[in-house]
Amino acid sequence: MTSLFELFKIGIGPSSSHTVGPMRAAASFLSGLSRSGLLPTTTRVQIDLYGSLALTGIGHGTDTAILQGLNGYAPDSITPQQQQDALDRAAKNSLNLAGERSIPFAREHDLLFHRDQMYPDADRPTHPNGMRFIAFDSNGATLATETYYSIGGGFIVTAEHFSNSESAVPPTSRRVPYAFRSAAELLTIAQQHSLTIAELVLQNEVAMLGDPAIPRPRLDTTPQNPRVQVIAGLLALADVMFDSIERGIATEGILPGGLNVRRRACRLAARLRDLGSADPLAPLDWVTVFAMAVNEENAAGGRVVTAPTNGAAGVIPAIARYYRDHIANADTAGLVRYFLTAAAVGILYKENASISGAEVGCQGEVGVACSMAAGGLVAAMGGTNAQVEHAAEIAMEHNLGMTCDPIGGLVQIPCIERNAMGAVKAVNSTRMAMHETDEHKVSLDQVIRTMYQTGLDMQSRYKETSLAGLALNVIEC
Repeated sequence: MTSLFELFKIGIGPSSSHTVGPMRAAASFLSGLSRSGLLPTTTRVQIDLYGSLALTGIGHGTDTAILQGLNGYAPDSITPQQQQDALDRAAKNSLNLAGERSIPFAREHDLLFHRDQMYPDADRPTHPNGMRFIAFDSNGATLATETYYSIGGGFIVTAEHFSNSESAVPPTSRRVPYAFRSAAELLTIAQQHSLTIAELVLQNEVAMLGDPAIPRPRLDTTPQNPRVQVIAGLLALADVMFDSIERGIATEGILPGGLNVRRRACRLAARLRDLGSADPLAPLDWVTVFAMAVNEENAAGGRVVTAPTNGAAGVIPAIARYYRDHIANADTAGLVRYFLTAAAVGILYKENASISGAEVGCQGEVGVACSMAAGGLVAAMGGTNAQVEHAAEIAMEHNLGMTCDPIGGLVQIPCIERNAMGAVKAVNSTRMAMHETDEHKVSLDQVIRTMYQTGLDMQSRYKETSLAGLALNVIEC
């Protein structure tokens, strides 16, 4: 079972698969060198990038993320000063390997973008976000090599664990009281035990509290009560999400990367404040502002929460703020239900399909986030488990086939607006599901399978390569 704390992770922009994942892969490689006693004799490290990482890695900050990871920094704790320190060191052709050992580093020889090769092993199709790390000694002999795949949402797997089956997730020995593998099974188990989906997920998370592999936000004090501990961690993530909204609304200027895209959330928020609430659709305008604010922060390399990815990080926070600010009788308990239920929906996509734009297009990022937010909002507003499933299904059904075609390889156009549209769709999906009384024809399990099959059928140039779609037909300026 995937934990909600793996689905919702604190990281830096602009991309969970191209920034957070590669930074974590670099740290994992160094950890392996250290465990095997090879770090002291390592004098050179070479990184080879393939597929989508090679094609859009520069725009997504893959190169800088790997440099920061090799210098010993982690995506959930790195500071702006540490980010700059790593870049300054690289500019002087040096790395402080794991923060312990200074070695020479030359980008042109040691960080290679193989734009003409989709996979690390050309004859073995795996995942299009592949990277290989190689450590050498002073004689040029290979000390260690490891291939990683960044499979979306900051998740990484090694080539050893990668499988040609439908899921790239390595097997786990986690035991939870209510394991589920499909939406149908989730609904059945919840009904059998008279649980809401949120309560079911909460009890699973309590069972996983002792797992050191699950990243959890740092708390000032750790509550003794396990349920309170899980909820405190969840609300800490919510605070990071809300902070990213506030920073995005407060900040003006041009986003980095060369497209000269101007931040708009600040101006849109000011205009909404001037207009007041006379317009009955003003809450939806705020949803747009909230989502765009987060993704402008993400595009600028700021701190966000993968939800389930960085490229789709604006949808979940936007709907959380919509619930908190615009729904009557909203409370903290409702917010907790929102995040727990959204996580259940996200886990279904993660374990049965994909949340990687490079694998299935943006339907696997913004589409999944929209589906998660719709189901979560139903729970927050007191809806039934069946309505949660219905809302999540509606949301994905109308994101099917969405390509991932960022202009210039930057998570800006159409990604920022696409988050706003996904958030608005989530609200509408919730309303449709909660106003419906009859059974619906298409199940969430069916739409998850359809999304995955559609992604596999989609030509690779429409999946985070910037070789087609808007990326091809809009002139970069």
